[in-house]
Amino acid sequence: MIRTEHEYQRALLGLERDAEAMEAQRAQLRKRGVEGEGLKLAMQPMESFRQQLEEEVHAYERMKRGVFDVLHSLTGIGRWLIAIRISRGMTQRELAERLGVSEAQVSRDERHEYYGITVERAQRILEALGARFRMEIDEVSVEHEVLAST
Repeated sequence: MIRTEHEYQRALLGLERDAEAMEAQRAQLRKRGVEGEGLKLAMQPMESFRQQLEEEVHAYERMKRGVFDVLHSLTGIGRWLIAIRISRGMTQRELAERLGVSEAQVSRDERHEYYGITVERAQRILEALGARFRMEIDEVSVEHEVLAST
């Protein structure tokens, strides 16, 4: 997951370099007579890595635009908090200052996606980000069995 503008810029540069490296690799393989399915199989690891990086770049760009996935489970709150910070255009340093903690602490927390965060701490972060949290409960169908005693 890309969490900072610096990581984003590095990822964009990496995508450019990957494209060049992949083209050179393809040319080298073709030179050795590798074609068709063999070429596809040989390039698969590089393609897979590039696709994953592209997905991370697109996810970061969505966060910057304020496009969030619905939070279906509170276990995803950490990624959501990071996304809010990114959408607000706030750096980790700025969030740290608002929270009264070190930038290294925010970086560490985000790297671990706020694993094990308390409700109180999540609320403090939301307030520092200028965000509110609203929770909706979907209707759940519960069937009750009535056991007749005989």
